[in-house]
Amino acid sequence: DASRFDACPRQFLFSRMKIMNQSPRPTKRIFLPILVRHMIRRDMADIDQIENALFCDLAWTQEEFVTCLRRPNTVGMTIENYDCETIGYMVYELHNRRIQLLNFAVDPGYHRKSVGRQMVEKLFAKLSHQRRTKIVAEVREGNLDALLFFRAMGFLAVALLKNEYEEYGLSDDTVIMEYHF
Repeated sequence: DASRFDACPRQFLFSRMKIMNQSPRPTKRIFLPILVRHMIRRDMADIDQIENALFCDLAWTQEEFVTCLRRPNTVGMTIENYDCETIGYMVYELHNRRIQLLNFAVDPGYHRKSVGRQMVEKLFAKLSHQRRTKIVAEVREGNLDALLFFRAMGFLAVALLKNEYEEYGLSDDTVIMEYHF
Protein backbone atom coordinates (compact mmCIF):
# COMPACT_ATOMS: atom_id res chain seq x y z
CA ASP A 1 0.00 0.00 0.00
CA ALA A 2 1.50 3.31 -1.09
CA SER A 3 -0.14 5.35 1.72
CA ARG A 4 2.29 4.09 4.35
CA PHE A 5 5.19 5.52 2.33
CA ASP A 6 3.76 9.03 1.87
CA ALA A 7 6.56 10.55 3.94
CA CYS A 8 9.23 9.02 1.68
CA PRO A 9 8.19 8.22 -1.92
CA ARG A 10 11.67 6.81 -2.62
CA GLN A 11 11.11 4.18 0.06
CA PHE A 12 8.00 3.06 -1.78
CA LEU A 13 9.90 2.95 -5.07
CA PHE A 14 12.71 0.87 -3.61
CA SER A 15 10.29 -1.53 -1.94
CA ARG A 16 8.51 -2.01 -5.28
CA MET A 17 11.85 -2.65 -7.01
CA LYS A 18 12.77 -5.23 -4.41
CA ILE A 19 9.48 -7.02 -5.02
CA MET A 20 10.11 -7.03 -8.78
CA ASN A 21 13.73 -8.21 -8.30
CA GLN A 22 15.11 -5.12 -9.95
CA SER A 23 18.20 -3.26 -8.89
CA PRO A 24 17.46 0.13 -7.33
CA ARG A 25 20.58 1.51 -9.08
CA PRO A 26 20.02 3.19 -12.43
CA THR A 27 21.51 1.46 -15.45
CA LYS A 28 24.76 2.87 -16.81
CA ARG A 29 23.38 3.77 -20.23
CA ILE A 30 20.02 5.23 -21.08
CA PHE A 31 18.85 4.09 -24.49
CA LEU A 32 16.64 6.60 -26.26
CA PRO A 33 15.03 5.34 -29.46
CA ILE A 34 15.66 7.71 -32.35
CA LEU A 35 14.58 8.22 -35.94
CA VAL A 36 17.30 9.07 -38.47
CA ARG A 37 16.17 10.68 -41.73
CA HIS A 38 17.54 12.90 -44.46
CA MET A 39 17.83 16.56 -43.57
CA ILE A 40 15.36 18.95 -45.19
CA ARG A 41 15.19 22.73 -45.26
CA ARG A 42 12.47 22.83 -42.59
CA ASP A 43 14.94 21.32 -40.13
CA MET A 44 17.29 24.31 -40.35
CA ALA A 45 15.72 26.33 -37.53
CA ASP A 46 16.07 23.45 -35.04
CA ILE A 47 19.54 22.58 -36.31
CA ASP A 48 20.58 26.22 -36.00
CA GLN A 49 19.50 26.25 -32.34
CA ILE A 50 21.52 23.12 -31.53
CA GLU A 51 24.52 24.36 -33.51
CA ASN A 52 24.58 27.72 -31.71
CA ALA A 53 24.06 26.14 -28.29
CA LEU A 54 27.06 23.86 -28.79
CA PHE A 55 29.51 25.77 -30.93
CA CYS A 56 28.82 29.50 -30.28
CA ASP A 57 31.31 31.48 -32.39
CA LEU A 58 32.29 28.43 -34.47
CA ALA A 59 28.71 27.52 -35.41
CA TRP A 60 27.85 26.96 -39.04
CA THR A 61 25.28 29.37 -40.45
CA GLN A 62 22.19 28.13 -42.24
CA GLU A 63 23.76 29.29 -45.51
CA GLU A 64 26.86 27.18 -44.80
CA PHE A 65 24.69 24.13 -44.20
CA VAL A 66 22.76 24.69 -47.43
CA THR A 67 25.94 25.30 -49.46
CA CYS A 68 27.57 22.19 -48.06
CA LEU A 69 24.50 20.02 -48.62
CA ARG A 70 24.24 21.10 -52.26
CA ARG A 71 27.49 19.28 -53.04
CA PRO A 72 26.80 15.96 -54.77
CA ASN A 73 28.65 13.68 -52.33
CA THR A 74 27.42 15.33 -49.11
CA VAL A 75 24.66 13.86 -46.96
CA GLY A 76 22.80 15.51 -44.09
CA MET A 77 20.88 13.45 -41.57
CA THR A 78 18.46 14.75 -38.96
CA ILE A 79 17.93 12.82 -35.75
CA GLU A 80 14.51 12.98 -34.11
CA ASN A 81 13.01 11.49 -31.00
CA TYR A 82 9.62 9.86 -31.35
CA ASP A 83 7.90 13.15 -30.52
CA CYS A 84 9.32 14.43 -33.84
CA GLU A 85 11.66 16.87 -32.09
CA THR A 86 15.03 17.39 -33.73
CA ILE A 87 17.63 16.27 -31.19
CA GLY A 88 20.71 15.99 -33.38
CA TYR A 89 22.18 15.96 -36.85
CA MET A 90 25.20 14.92 -38.83
CA VAL A 91 26.67 16.02 -42.13
CA TYR A 92 29.18 13.84 -43.92
CA GLU A 93 30.85 13.40 -47.30
CA LEU A 94 30.99 10.08 -49.09
CA HIS A 95 34.35 9.45 -50.76
CA ASN A 96 35.57 6.37 -52.61
CA ARG A 97 37.46 4.89 -49.65
CA ARG A 98 36.20 6.88 -46.66
CA ILE A 99 33.40 8.82 -45.01
CA GLN A 100 34.43 12.32 -43.91
CA LEU A 101 32.37 13.56 -40.96
CA LEU A 102 31.88 17.32 -41.40
CA ASN A 103 29.47 18.23 -38.63
CA PHE A 104 28.03 16.14 -35.80
CA ALA A 105 25.92 17.36 -32.90
CA VAL A 106 23.42 16.19 -30.31
CA ASP A 107 21.17 18.58 -28.40
CA PRO A 108 22.73 19.14 -24.94
CA GLY A 109 19.52 17.91 -23.29
CA TYR A 110 20.05 14.52 -24.94
CA HIS A 111 23.72 13.98 -24.13
CA ARG A 112 24.56 10.64 -22.51
CA LYS A 113 21.36 8.99 -23.75
CA SER A 114 23.01 6.94 -26.53
CA VAL A 115 21.83 9.31 -29.28
CA GLY A 116 25.38 10.01 -30.50
CA ARG A 117 26.24 6.31 -30.28
CA GLN A 118 23.28 5.41 -32.48
CA MET A 119 24.24 8.13 -34.96
CA VAL A 120 27.79 6.78 -35.28
CA GLU A 121 26.45 3.24 -35.60
CA LYS A 122 24.44 4.43 -38.63
CA LEU A 123 27.75 5.54 -40.16
CA PHE A 124 29.40 2.23 -39.26
CA ALA A 125 26.65 0.48 -41.24
CA LYS A 126 27.82 2.33 -44.36
CA LEU A 127 31.33 0.85 -44.15
CA SER A 128 32.45 -2.29 -46.00
CA HIS A 129 35.69 -4.13 -46.73
CA GLN A 130 35.24 -3.60 -50.47
CA ARG A 131 34.36 0.09 -50.58
CA ARG A 132 34.52 2.60 -47.74
CA THR A 133 36.76 1.31 -44.98
CA LYS A 134 37.11 4.25 -42.62
CA ILE A 135 35.40 7.25 -41.08
CA VAL A 136 37.42 10.42 -40.54
CA ALA A 137 36.44 13.15 -38.07
CA GLU A 138 38.22 16.41 -37.32
CA VAL A 139 37.73 17.45 -33.69
CA ARG A 140 38.84 20.68 -32.04
CA GLU A 141 41.45 19.88 -29.42
CA GLY A 142 39.53 21.87 -26.80
CA ASN A 143 36.36 19.83 -27.35
CA LEU A 144 37.18 17.18 -24.76
CA ASP A 145 33.66 15.72 -24.71
CA ALA A 146 33.81 15.02 -28.45
CA LEU A 147 37.33 13.60 -28.23
CA LEU A 148 36.31 11.22 -25.45
CA PHE A 149 33.08 10.27 -27.22
CA PHE A 150 34.79 9.38 -30.49
CA ARG A 151 37.52 7.51 -28.60
CA ALA A 152 34.84 5.48 -26.80
CA MET A 153 33.33 4.68 -30.21
CA GLY A 154 36.61 3.18 -31.39
CA PHE A 155 38.13 6.15 -33.22
CA LEU A 156 41.87 6.71 -32.90
CA ALA A 157 43.72 10.03 -33.02
CA VAL A 158 46.03 9.80 -36.03
CA ALA A 159 47.22 13.38 -36.62
CA LEU A 160 47.25 16.89 -35.24
CA LEU A 161 46.69 19.95 -37.43
CA LYS A 162 48.22 23.07 -35.93
CA ASN A 163 46.45 26.44 -35.70
CA GLU A 164 43.29 25.38 -37.54
CA TYR A 165 41.12 27.79 -35.54
CA GLU A 166 43.46 30.77 -35.59
CA GLU A 167 41.09 32.78 -37.80
CA TYR A 168 38.45 32.49 -35.04
CA GLY A 169 40.84 33.75 -32.39
CA LEU A 170 41.38 30.32 -30.81
CA SER A 171 44.70 28.64 -30.25
CA ASP A 172 43.21 25.14 -30.45
CA ASP A 173 44.61 22.59 -32.83
CA THR A 174 42.56 19.97 -34.68
CA VAL A 175 42.78 16.29 -33.86
CA ILE A 176 42.20 13.98 -36.83
CA MET A 177 40.39 10.87 -35.62
CA GLU A 178 39.77 7.75 -37.69
CA TYR A 179 37.70 4.63 -37.32
CA HIS A 180 38.80 1.66 -39.45
CA PHE A 181 36.41 -1.10 -40.45
